[in-house]
Amino acid sequence: MLVCRYWRDVAINTPDLWATICVSPHDSLERARRRLARSKSVPLDITVNFSPRVENATGVMESIVRAMDLLRPALWRARSFRLSVPNRPQAHAALLRCREDAPLLETLSICIFHSMQEDHYSSPCLPMFNGYTPRLRSCSFISFNFGWDKRALSGLRVLQLGGYWNCFSPSIDKLLDVLRGCPNLEELALRNMSDVDPEASIPLEQEFTATKVVKLPRLTKASFYYTGNMRVRMLLGQISFPALESLDFCYLDNLTPVLEHLRQQSLTSLPLRHLRIETSFFNESKFVTLLKRLTSLTTLELVDIEDVSCFLLKNLSAPPIAHPWVCPKLESLNLDGCTTLEWDSLRGLVESRLSGKTSQLSSASTAAPRGVSSASASAHIHALTVGRCSSPVSAPRRLTSVDVTRCHQISKEMVQWLRMYVRDVRCEPAKGVWGEPVVP
Repeated sequence: MLVCRYWRDVAINTPDLWATICVSPHDSLERARRRLARSKSVPLDITVNFSPRVENATGVMESIVRAMDLLRPALWRARSFRLSVPNRPQAHAALLRCREDAPLLETLSICIFHSMQEDHYSSPCLPMFNGYTPRLRSCSFISFNFGWDKRALSGLRVLQLGGYWNCFSPSIDKLLDVLRGCPNLEELALRNMSDVDPEASIPLEQEFTATKVVKLPRLTKASFYYTGNMRVRMLLGQISFPALESLDFCYLDNLTPVLEHLRQQSLTSLPLRHLRIETSFFNESKFVTLLKRLTSLTTLELVDIEDVSCFLLKNLSAPPIAHPWVCPKLESLNLDGCTTLEWDSLRGLVESRLSGKTSQLSSASTAAPRGVSSASASAHIHALTVGRCSSPVSAPRRLTSVDVTRCHQISKEMVQWLRMYVRDVRCEPAKGVWGEPVVP
């Protein structure tokens, strides 16, 4: 884009416009050098990204070393530093050039794409940044071996760990030591880790029951993705999270013992608003028992769960007289890939929650003597009238989103019915003659 020399001078002499430095196969060193000069002394956001799909893989090591040699004098003013390389030798070569203090560093991310690679660079090159990162609050390590030194992860608010297999996967006591050093942690994500040894975990779990629970009063978001059922079970049994609002479980096999730990936490405080379970199984009765304690839940996602049946959906529907609603604030329901649920139960769930707010309850009941357009609407108004007269329990929120993608038992006509009562209904798009998606 062409501009006059006055606008050019304004842009060049505004250091904040040049504070983002990126080096990759698509971002040259010359551009990074120019940005470093024009950014003067403002804090920098530095990214070094070399994916394993680079065509000239033999020159990647040389490019990384040259990039770090260029960035090394400016690392003292780095506000965020993100390093993504194919293997550990390249990460080792890059981090050897991160020896100076980083007093402004707030976000650190190190990603090694080939996580299963075994090599002699597995020993950590510590301390990074001379061990001086007083402002570090967010840390993400993927397949990077830092020796599980809790000093490198102290005082964090966001912690993301992933890609640790076999002997590199952390033990429970190491994870607990890291969490003890982060009492103000707000977000925790564990992803892709080998599970702990079940035989060695049984006596260890008995030993943990007598130890002091790790308190995380500010933890609001937690995610566990293929991290081992035993590891998650023992970890949740030893931490306290009274402010947790978002929780994800993916690929964890039997979640029933984990649900019991959540129920025990809910006896004191568990303001959970978002719950996602994917490709796992659990005892449906115990899951319903937990849901009865989650009165703040607004989003429930059950993806590829074969345990979803009419029992769960009926418990989410209208409760017996004088009994409270299960998840009264539920607004979004994701049933992607749940092929065992029955249409009648889903329809009953949607109809039972059509009342919306309490103010709508009185207006709908006063309109009962008028003519109705369908049997469903008539049944809905009758249920509202009976519920209003017999129970003082407040009405639940109306469902605003339902996802029935890959639910092959839900026909196109059923989806059309859902769209009359639910604002956002997601399903697989209709396909044409040649399999192309067709907008309905």
